[in-house]
Amino acid sequence: MFKLRRHLGDSYSPLYFLSALGAGGAVVTFFMYLMFMTPHKATPIPTWESLQAVLQGDNIMLQILTVIALLGIIVFTLLHVRLLAWNVREYRYFSRTASYQKLRQSNAEVQLMAIPLTFAMTINVGFILGALFVPGLWAVVEYLFPLALIAFGVTGWFAARIFIGFMSRVLVTGHFDCSRNNNLSQMLAIFAFGMVGVGFSAAAAMSHNPLTSGIGFVLSLMFISTAGLLAATKLVLGFRSMLEHGIDRESSVSLWIIIPIITVSGIALYRLSMAMHHNFGMHIEPIQSLGLLTVLISIQLLFAVLGYAVMKRLGYFDAYVFGKEKSAGSFALICPGVAGYVLGFFFIHIGLVGTGLLEKNSLAYFFLLVPLVVLQIQTLWGMLHLNNKLLKQPLIAA
Repeated sequence: MFKLRRHLGDSYSPLYFLSALGAGGAVVTFFMYLMFMTPHKATPIPTWESLQAVLQGDNIMLQILTVIALLGIIVFTLLHVRLLAWNVREYRYFSRTASYQKLRQSNAEVQLMAIPLTFAMTINVGFILGALFVPGLWAVVEYLFPLALIAFGVTGWFAARIFIGFMSRVLVTGHFDCSRNNNLSQMLAIFAFGMVGVGFSAAAAMSHNPLTSGIGFVLSLMFISTAGLLAATKLVLGFRSMLEHGIDRESSVSLWIIIPIITVSGIALYRLSMAMHHNFGMHIEPIQSLGLLTVLISIQLLFAVLGYAVMKRLGYFDAYVFGKEKSAGSFALICPGVAGYVLGFFFIHIGLVGTGLLEKNSLAYFFLLVPLVVLQIQTLWGMLHLNNKLLKQPLIAA
């Protein structure tokens, strides 16, 4: 691994936390193979025991897939932890600078929401590691769900504190520059609340204890509904400013932030429906899940095409990905790729296979997986490329 830049000071941005977020998202992409393509009938997610059974079986292709996925999870977990530690250290230096005080008095204060967003991803990564690499963990998982609820509760409180501080300031002073709101960067707060909401929904869906499931259900719905209300507001304000002033070139990537917001919100809603089904007697038909996922995929495709067309016309990729211009906000390119890939897996397996419209392991099944694998490879390449461009310490300085 290359040596990271140090002591950025005034040139640091909280958006650098998105580099760690992207690495955590990469872990989730490899977990999807294990989640949907390996058998684990006794548990809702793959575990050490279910993977051990696969590796001791006679399906060579599935064993190769499992080994590759596990290696990917390990590598990108290490990268996630490294980038998280780097960001925490650099943020501490940044918080002592004049640039930090200036950020706290501008529209850009919302960038601080990238911090709880990333830590929520860290909790998810920790849960994946525990399930896959700790033998017998699922036997005591009911004792761990309350700890997960507490962890997401602390993260949610942190996110709410940042957002309330920001919104109360602009509502009292009116110092919100609408002319410079010609992008969807303010949606970062919605993304953070959605990530906390999907974290709570895991305990709601997977716990067999009605109290634990109910607490997770209520808290998840609180954060998802808050995210929904704020999304409606920020979306209207952002598009109004963009239609009047044109989108800001450097922030045009924010058009794609809708894609991860849709994914975390959609998975949360699906998990909450499973909680109602398993623990509270409400029957959910597979076609209902297909309908929900189809609506969400459609919205993602709309913003994927629109965002790409806008960024292409602005020359964003030529400048900030392949060119010499540097922007911490370009790390926001990683999340949509991860999110589209993850919701695509849910759509194929929960939606199409779950309703019987698609036969698992058929030719059509693997044909539909191909674009998702291509998207994963492109996303991982983009993440590593941006890390090398924006985080690598120059050889002369080293």
